[in-house]
Amino acid sequence: MSWKRILTLAIAAALGAGAWRAGGWAGLALAASALVLWFLLYYTRLIQVMKRAADRPIGYVGSAVMLNAKLKPRQALLHVIALTQALGERLSPEGAEPEVYRWTDPGGSHVTAEFQGGKLSQWRLERPAAEPQPPAPEESPASATRAS
Repeated sequence: MSWKRILTLAIAAALGAGAWRAGGWAGLALAASALVLWFLLYYTRLIQVMKRAADRPIGYVGSAVMLNAKLKPRQALLHVIALTQALGERLSPEGAEPEVYRWTDPGGSHVTAEFQGGKLSQWRLERPAAEPQPPAPEESPASATRAS
């Protein structure tokens, strides 16, 4: 159990004790209602993000460059899915840490993101190599004089 979970449980116990001391059963009921409201708000956000992601192909993003600009360390996977509005293409085996996902745009650029414990630890943008452009044909002096 991580220290964050222990701290969360300690805060919840302290709030429960404070609610009991302030209002007895009514105080506990109010604290429980607040926790249920918080859970329902979180659940609604989760469902909305997944609904939007279900309508898009797996591993697709409109612009990998814009996604790269919006990513920040320690972002939750749910937040990244909300940014891309699509589930990422899973590159790591099931249950392996770190989890690795990739989002690709129509131009072939892609962002590969690693999540450690559900939080973004690192990412990289990869762009396809630019194809060399063939040189433009030069006009010969004879064809230029014929056009005049």
